[in-house]
Amino acid sequence: MNSTHTKIKIEEVKEGNVLSAKGFLAGGVHAGLRYAKKDIGIIVSDVTANAAAVYTQSVVQAAPILVTKDSLSASGLLQAVVVNSACANACTGEQGLNDAYEMRKTAADQFQLQENQVAVASTGVIGEYMDMEKVNKGIGQLNLSSEPAGAEAFEQAILTTDTVTKHCAYQACINGCLVTVGGAAKGSGMIHPNMATMLGFLTTDAAVSSEHLQLALSQAVDYTFNQITVDGDTSTNDMVLIMANGMSGIEPLSPEQEEWPVFVDLVSRVCEQLAKKIARDGEGATKLIEVIVEGAHSKANARKMAKTVVGSPLVKTAIYGCDANWGRIIAAMGRSGVQFKPEHVGISFEGITMLDQGKPVAFSEEDAKAYLQKDTITIYVHLQEGNECGVAWGCDLTYDYVKINGSYRT
Repeated sequence: MNSTHTKIKIEEVKEGNVLSAKGFLAGGVHAGLRYAKKDIGIIVSDVTANAAAVYTQSVVQAAPILVTKDSLSASGLLQAVVVNSACANACTGEQGLNDAYEMRKTAADQFQLQENQVAVASTGVIGEYMDMEKVNKGIGQLNLSSEPAGAEAFEQAILTTDTVTKHCAYQACINGCLVTVGGAAKGSGMIHPNMATMLGFLTTDAAVSSEHLQLALSQAVDYTFNQITVDGDTSTNDMVLIMANGMSGIEPLSPEQEEWPVFVDLVSRVCEQLAKKIARDGEGATKLIEVIVEGAHSKANARKMAKTVVGSPLVKTAIYGCDANWGRIIAAMGRSGVQFKPEHVGISFEGITMLDQGKPVAFSEEDAKAYLQKDTITIYVHLQEGNECGVAWGCDLTYDYVKINGSYRT
């Protein structure tokens, strides 16, 4: 990382959200897709924005994914994204695709935008058709606001089984201009991204081309959203989208500039915070689990192993039960697909070593249990074979996860 980057201070915006960046409006309403909660939301930029997105890698991709791809392929520009909850509009054939296009057109007409500059996202039950009468009526009732209430209404409208809204923002002074990146996300179950139900929306007042936005977003997602798992399932609707409207007044940023890493860092920090909030809010979860793999030959191997460990049902249930069973951790490491020497491995919690140089270490079970009763647990894996590190986030697996998903449609 260059010296210019280290001189620029990056700060988290207090109570930051998707409207922290200049020139964005948002809103959300209850249209009747859900019983009582808000279910239609929108983000609109004051001006046309450069945009980029990453999508689910599932072979099964929902209609709104296809429509958003169509919008971005036209020019790489967006001015709005309209979102509904309750219905995923996935596996709905030609009708579902037509409904997603209609949703795009209704939003464009309502806010006097170009159709191909509106993105569409949906989340909810797979295999059900959209109630377009309610959707269109709901879009017509949307009120835009630049105030926190507008952001909150949007955040509420995109939730499914989430228990809390998820939002944050970071900013830095770059070339004399205050640049902000804000974001909102939803996700609680069916979370195992590989770009994954998970939706993320980022806004920035930086000036960045669509091509360079794609580079920054893809890099950030690879180290953040792609490193979380709740249940090992990837959704048909997963998408992370970013819009950059340039309203900070800054000259266009690009990878050739010394300040570029600062912008990438802003995007990455927003993505990481949102990713961790999703993992913490996993369906039925009581704990956020962070796995840090150190001393690997490559970052890719370290990330792969960390995600395997944090996604292991046996590791997740052990953490839920406050059982310091490190055998489950090394077993998950062994099936990660990463080659390593077991005789070199160390495994520890915060200040509690359980395995060193491949040999068990006596530790206090009482101390370990006390640590595992906290709501954030960090597992350290020491490979001692290289200099690279990888991190992944997940949650414990509880009885409530089964209850939630045993009655998801009811």
